[in-house]
Amino acid sequence: MSSEDELRETLTQAAKQILETQSNPRAWQSWMVYLLGRLEEQATNAGPASRESFVDMLAALQDALRNRQRTGGW
Repeated sequence: MSSEDELRETLTQAAKQILETQSNPRAWQSWMVYLLGRLEEQATNAGPASRESFVDMLAALQDALRNRQRTGGW
């Protein structure tokens, strides 16, 4: 299994644990914000270029969320 596959499995398990902890999807926002905060810390620690790339990723994520709301798919 590749490291990407292992990470996907880890995230799948984390999603299941979040569901078990809080069954209301509205409450999941705090977990998403928490995860983004930890990722931002990692990007910031890696240096200014990585931090800038993180900000670009957030903009792309906003676009993906808007598209999801418009089209109903990822």
